Amino acid sequence: MAKIQMKTPLVEMDGDEMTRILWQWIKDILILPYVDLKSEYYDLGLKHRNETDDKVTVESAEATKKYGVAVKCATITPNAARMTEYDLKEMWKSPNGTIRAILDGTVFRTPILVKGVTPYIPTWTAPITIARHAYGDVYKNTEMQVKKGSKAELVVTDAEGNETRQEIFTFKDTDGIIQGLHNKDNSIRGFARACFNYGLDLKQDVWFASKDTISKKYDHRFKDIFQEVFDAEYKEKFEAAGIEYFYTLIDDAVARVIRSNGGYIWACKNYDGDVMSDMVSTAYGSLAMMTSVLVSPDGIYEYEAAHGTVQRHYYKYLKGETTSTNSVATIFAWSGALRKRGELDNTPELCAFADKLEKATIQTIEEGVMTGDLYLISKLENKKKVDSEEFLKEIGKRLDAMA
Repeated sequence: MAKIQMKTPLVEMDGDEMTRILWQWIKDILILPYVDLKSEYYDLGLKHRNETDDKVTVESAEATKKYGVAVKCATITPNAARMTEYDLKEMWKSPNGTIRAILDGTVFRTPILVKGVTPYIPTWTAPITIARHAYGDVYKNTEMQVKKGSKAELVVTDAEGNETRQEIFTFKDTDGIIQGLHNKDNSIRGFARACFNYGLDLKQDVWFASKDTISKKYDHRFKDIFQEVFDAEYKEKFEAAGIEYFYTLIDDAVARVIRSNGGYIWACKNYDGDVMSDMVSTAYGSLAMMTSVLVSPDGIYEYEAAHGTVQRHYYKYLKGETTSTNSVATIFAWSGALRKRGELDNTPELCAFADKLEKATIQTIEEGVMTGDLYLISKLENKKKVDSEEFLKEIGKRLDAMA
């Protein structure tokens, strides 16, 4: 059969360790036989980031702004051990953090549900999508250790040079620590719009939660902006779609989430979303079964897996040992990017292929063929554990049958 043609390239960001190996296998087995892939390639592997002084990460983000759709492999955010292992010039920042800052997007993470894998919360019969604000909070913080006897103040100097001061704390009898956080009204508005647009796309309710009763300026600003944007731009659209916007305190939201059936978008500030997305993915069964897409306010999309580079399996692979690594989230990153490219370019056959790829992946697992992590938690009676490459080939067989 003739390969599906693409009108516009997508941005391809390669990554590190075991996910880099899976990345190439996914392309070779599940994409290139069917799609005449057009991509602008950027190597975000740690070695190449170091060689380019991390300029390649910025270049990949700028290319994403140009083409509108990107797909990203998992990458290493280096720590002290990685500094030695890769002989790094410096401890480079998280590529995800750099890309999010440039695109000013919101990260939406949704679990992939399959028969046989029962969530730890049995009432969760539909997926919960976590919408994580991708700017500010602790990820852009300024922090200091302070000595006993120090007085810490918050000082703001306006455009005319006038200072406003507010005491944070006087450390009379002990050393201590201080931390300064910030956020931007335009970023919060973009976050709100991205969440409301995503809710309309999925026809799902949108929840937002913060701690405005304690943080009466910072968190309350989030609450106020969300409400302003909703009332001015989305209230009528939500009513027409039969969905609602709901605000509550973050602790109340957690209690409501645990008692719910799922099927909504839960918007969280940056740190809250970081924590809650891991909680939700684990409770649904596996972080390797979690999609992740960064959506900017002006309609730029970057798809990736929610998990890391699977370092332990990579070291086994280097020794020549076989691994049984779950590639589902990375497959869905590719399918999501191809579908969005097809939607934007009006290429329905590309969208249809993305749908088939996801269906073939889920069908493989539900027919009992799966990687080791799912084998341990699947309740299917007839199941078979396969290695990383064999799993992809099994998906390929089912994909061929759908052609």
